[in-house]
Amino acid sequence: MSRIGRLPIDVPSGVEVIIGEGNVITVKGPKGELSGKIHEKMSVSLNDGVINVTRPDDGKESRSLHGLSRSLINNMVVGVSDGFEKTLDINGVGYRAEKKGKTLVLSLGYSHPVELQDPEGVTTETPEPGVIVVKGIDKALVGNYAAIVRSWRPPEPYKGKGVRYRGERIRRKEGKAGVKSE
Repeated sequence: MSRIGRLPIDVPSGVEVIIGEGNVITVKGPKGELSGKIHEKMSVSLNDGVINVTRPDDGKESRSLHGLSRSLINNMVVGVSDGFEKTLDINGVGYRAEKKGKTLVLSLGYSHPVELQDPEGVTTETPEPGVIVVKGIDKALVGNYAAIVRSWRPPEPYKGKGVRYRGERIRRKEGKAGVKSE
């Protein structure tokens, strides 16, 4: 049995879960509302504030969908109750970020500033010039937008300059060995 799929999902107070036709699950909470469709093979039940996901058989497809379905539902519940957040650090001389309305303006060593509009459902903050905080209730949107911001200047292995996730380790390389003159 799937170790993740069999775990129950506790629904916190203030969060409402509706299981509709065709396994469409709607989760409403203090931070907003999310909706998602779970595969028809999976059966989802809500009893006494606990959501359980069960699979019909032990086929390969059912086993792979079991843990996925449970994780998707759990991410919706956590998103509407607590929300998700990714922090990006900017390293490099002259590299910085600032917020202008709903636009994130990045100075990353190009001849022009990079301007990115916050997508629907995602907000960004710049508590200091070298830090970007991406927040939202949809885990996939938050992670995707953070990856887009990082892709403008990924960290390079020689000096470590660029945009990296907080806590990400960059494998550093040694520079040129230098040529000895005899």
